[in-house]
Amino acid sequence: MLSTSAGALLQRLRTAFPDREFIMRSKGQVRFIRVSSRSQKIAAGVAVTVLGAWCVSLGAIALSQASTAEAQASLAQREARVARAEGKVARYHQSVDAVAADLGRRQQFIEQLVDAHIGDIPADEGALAPKEEQPATKISAAMPDGSELARVEAGQLALVERLTRYAELRSKVATDAIRNLGLNPDAMAARARTGEGGPLIKLVTSADGSVDPRFRRMGRSLARMDALERGLASIPQVSPAHVAYVSSSFGYRSDPFTGGAAFHAGLDFPGPMGSPIYAAAKGRVTFVGIKSGYGNCVEVTHGNGLMTRYGHLSGFHAKVGEQVEAGALIAAMGSTGRSTGPHLHFEVRVNDRPVNPRPFLEAARNGQFAGQSSSGGTHK
Repeated sequence: MLSTSAGALLQRLRTAFPDREFIMRSKGQVRFIRVSSRSQKIAAGVAVTVLGAWCVSLGAIALSQASTAEAQASLAQREARVARAEGKVARYHQSVDAVAADLGRRQQFIEQLVDAHIGDIPADEGALAPKEEQPATKISAAMPDGSELARVEAGQLALVERLTRYAELRSKVATDAIRNLGLNPDAMAARARTGEGGPLIKLVTSADGSVDPRFRRMGRSLARMDALERGLASIPQVSPAHVAYVSSSFGYRSDPFTGGAAFHAGLDFPGPMGSPIYAAAKGRVTFVGIKSGYGNCVEVTHGNGLMTRYGHLSGFHAKVGEQVEAGALIAAMGSTGRSTGPHLHFEVRVNDRPVNPRPFLEAARNGQFAGQSSSGGTHK
């Protein structure tokens, strides 16, 4: 079979390339050129070889160009990925810087409010840990990555929550003490906001000037605590005289001069002439002089509508406009005015209406004003 096929192929080649003769005439001469079958086959083989080589070259060139294009495309893709990665890194760093800056603002917010409303947190306060020193200038340097920023932020928010609870607890203590004295703590806190002003010093927690609601709540809780405790400190809490008993109470009595029914607007503390008289609460001296029925008299205004009056004095140790602390020496006991003997007539007035001083002084003796500053303590 193979030999037959080979023979057929040779026969076709002979048929395709027969011996050929060409007649050429030149200058009257005739020439015969004979091209053999073998020569034709050789020429055809060379032509096929050259054509094949050319096709191979074209294929190689095309392959090379395709490979180069693919490499360029791959390189372009890698460059695009690197550019995207670099963009992400740049945005990450910008985000980290922004978060670190906000943490600095938050830390400043916390420190300013703690310094203003609490100061040094007592070591025995279980609700709060000691304040960490993390000034805003140190935060960005100490935060190398997002996880550290998240840890610091969580710590700040936990501290804000503890500060809020701490302020609300102290506000409740002050509210209960004020309410037990028959006064309105909400009205007292509201009055503490009257007559406000001053330059604007904004507190913010974000670059856009906003305040995180949790920080705002903490600030309001601390401000309310401060207003209530200032109101509580203005309530009479120090006995105005060192005496063993009260000779005349608040309310109905027989008038010592006429014997008729009368209303006594304060408490009478009898004692030796010249005995020291103390301010019952901190405040500002608003009257020093003679007042009808009271003789020599001193009045101290404590804010929130509260005022204390000291009558029948023999001498003064304070002047109008002076700021005094609870327990400060302001006068000496006497018997001036409508008086039967040396004693102090002591009044507590709320919005110029006399109220019984006894509950205030009893509250002080029972420790209901614990934690409020008083230079003179509680005197019986």
